[in-house]
Amino acid sequence: MSKRVVHFEIHADDPAAAARWYSELFGWTVTELPALQYWTVDTGDGAGISGGIVRRHGANPAIGAAVSAFVCTIGTDDVDGDMKAAIAKGGIEALPKFAIPGVGYAGYIIDPFGNIFGLHQADASAA
Repeated sequence: MSKRVVHFEIHADDPAAAARWYSELFGWTVTELPALQYWTVDTGDGAGISGGIVRRHGANPAIGAAVSAFVCTIGTDDVDGDMKAAIAKGGIEALPKFAIPGVGYAGYIIDPFGNIFGLHQADASAA
């Protein structure tokens, strides 16, 4: 059996706000399951993985603290545009866009709920 990642979870002190934030930023379909206090996340195209949003148990991580979880990276055609959009919606740049020679570009954002995620844009000439 493959040991690939099949699900992700985003932790937030306000899961409903996180659901709106990610849905608006990436166009993800988020569905609340009130009985479970859980929000399912469908990232859309069927090629990636989907996940959920759950209430964080404890305080948000301090800005600048070491990452203590897996970091998910989201594919995009426009790292610059998505980073600007995330920051305009209250995100913070964790690591500015940088080149990965022969692969593409990446950058990292801290969402308004204290989570870090990456953005990755493939280098069209490397394909």
